[in-house]
Amino acid sequence: MPPDLSHDSFAILAVDDSPDNLFLIESILDDPDYHITCVENGQAALDAVQQAPPDVILLDVMMPGMDGYAVTQKVRSDPNLPYIPILLITAHDQSSLVQGLDAGADDFIRKPVDVNELRARVRSLLRLKRSMDAQTAMLRQRDDFVARLTHDLRTPLVAANRMLDLCQGDAFGTVPDAAKQAIATTIQSNRHLLSMVNTLLEVYRHEAGHKALTLSPVDLLKLTETVVMELAPIASEKTLTCLLCRADPVNSLPLSAHSSSAKNRALKPTESDDIPLEPSASSTFALRDDGFTVPGDHLELRRVVTNLVGNAIKFTDTGGITVTVGVSPHLPPELEMPSIYDHCHPWVWVSVADTGIGIPESDQGAVFEWFRQGNQARAGHGLGLHLSQRIAQMHGGTIALTSEIGQGSCFTLYLPASE
Repeated sequence: MPPDLSHDSFAILAVDDSPDNLFLIESILDDPDYHITCVENGQAALDAVQQAPPDVILLDVMMPGMDGYAVTQKVRSDPNLPYIPILLITAHDQSSLVQGLDAGADDFIRKPVDVNELRARVRSLLRLKRSMDAQTAMLRQRDDFVARLTHDLRTPLVAANRMLDLCQGDAFGTVPDAAKQAIATTIQSNRHLLSMVNTLLEVYRHEAGHKALTLSPVDLLKLTETVVMELAPIASEKTLTCLLCRADPVNSLPLSAHSSSAKNRALKPTESDDIPLEPSASSTFALRDDGFTVPGDHLELRRVVTNLVGNAIKFTDTGGITVTVGVSPHLPPELEMPSIYDHCHPWVWVSVADTGIGIPESDQGAVFEWFRQGNQARAGHGLGLHLSQRIAQMHGGTIALTSEIGQGSCFTLYLPASE
């Protein structure tokens, strides 16, 4: 039975340390629509995948050096590769099936292989590949459409607000006070909509891989100070306190935003000297003058800190917000994250704790997902935290959350410190 899965040629990579087995696979899959490449070890397979990703991989489990499980894990862990179905070929018992599926394989076939079964499984995996590729293409088209649409929406919104500002300033004649109030409301609504459009545009730029970071040394303490100074008046309007702290290096992990180990004072919009910048004399973790410096994109990191502090103010009605900046020689052990930096690398962190409504434990695992909105009336469009987490991850860091209902929430941004 011919493949007949459209009229394209399919690339198949066969991996087996036995030349006889490779010859058998070539014989069974002898078809003009199949282009088969044979290699005899795991490393050669990974090299072939990097050079030209195939449509399907037929992979022997038991090979010297790097076995089929290890090859599968490496293929699945490479974010730069497209989806490639993997068919493991094994002569082992049921335990190898479990291990292979856990490693990321899509299907299994046992030796000695049945000719018709092997052909059918290959056809099935090629259909899966086609389906996944089509879905990926649709997502890319969607992302491109939304990115273009949001970009085009910005121009009329900005133009409308400029015209409304002129009207409000009596540029076209005297405007009644009632009309000015209506214009002000319209301007505010347009600014909110423009903010949503800008955030959506940034999210799709990140998701589509079109966002390039402009890296430079960033003093995270100074950046955070600037953000808090700008947002402190908004907190004051809600009669909330807004504290900026530098954590005591002796207790350098953000266990609690209100920890007594941090020296903190109220941050007043015009009195930045109130920020305590000197570490404890008993510090056991030496801080250099640039101890809070991270390699990063200043604009993007400012976006993250602004979002975290702004959210804290938005969802807090009584009490206040505490923003703490610290340096730790390692990450908390409970944070599992893929990073080029190990857990023993120095990390700079910014925790933003509030005394707001808190987040239910059942919802905490999904707060960074797309369009994930809270259940409260003040919930936003569900993009800010997702974008913030993406930016943190692009910098090799992450954002962690701890929260209790009625006790508030604490979001902590972790970034690898500069060498």
